Amino acid sequence: MSNIQGKVVIIMGASSGIGEATTKKLAQEGAKLVIAARREDRLKALVESLTNNEISYAVADVTNKDEVQAVVDLAIEKYGRVDILYNNAGVMPLSPLSEKRFDEWRQMLDINIMGVLNGIAAVLLPIMKKQQSGQIIATDSVAGHVVWPGSAVYSGTKFAVGAIMEGLRQEERESNIRSTIISPGAVATELYKTISNPELSESVKEGQRTPGFGLASEDIANAVAYVIGQPEHVSINEILIRPTKQDA
Repeated sequence: MSNIQGKVVIIMGASSGIGEATTKKLAQEGAKLVIAARREDRLKALVESLTNNEISYAVADVTNKDEVQAVVDLAIEKYGRVDILYNNAGVMPLSPLSEKRFDEWRQMLDINIMGVLNGIAAVLLPIMKKQQSGQIIATDSVAGHVVWPGSAVYSGTKFAVGAIMEGLRQEERESNIRSTIISPGAVATELYKTISNPELSESVKEGQRTPGFGLASEDIANAVAYVIGQPEHVSINEILIRPTKQDA
């Protein structure tokens, strides 16, 4: 029997890409799932495709702490506990600082950083600390470890996620709460659609079209499942996963 069998897992940002692939993977492994995102049509279709599984969905914007709390409340109402929260929602509107895209900067700060904090706040007290167990995972990025032209603000948000999750580990290790960041390199997802700078958007799309380059969402889902499947005394704090041919 899988160590994932029967665990209660919340996945934020579950309607496409890594979140969708992780939902399918964990459902296959027998997890009890509550998934959330902004696009109800995609959530509904995903749930309907996973027959004979314990899975519910809720529409939620991770920048709205009340909506995030409602997702957690749904999990408690259905299952009485939360074993894992996966903060996966994110955007990547790359651009040079000189373009002064203030609205995009704010969007990244709100979704990539506050979205993670809203999730942590919703499950940490009183649920996981009361349980004296739990696992919080966040999708970070290779951009949380390196910076390149056009990524300054995006990388800044991902460096912040790494710092927040390490702080969580240090503060809550005595409560038996584990924290993990999954840092993918190039993955073939819809994230490029959040890039409004034409040159950078085309560059990312071109990279995804290159045969043999880039990861699939399922590759990241497998990494998440590996982390969740570890026994409670084992805490995988960070996974950095690149395509073999990626340079940076």
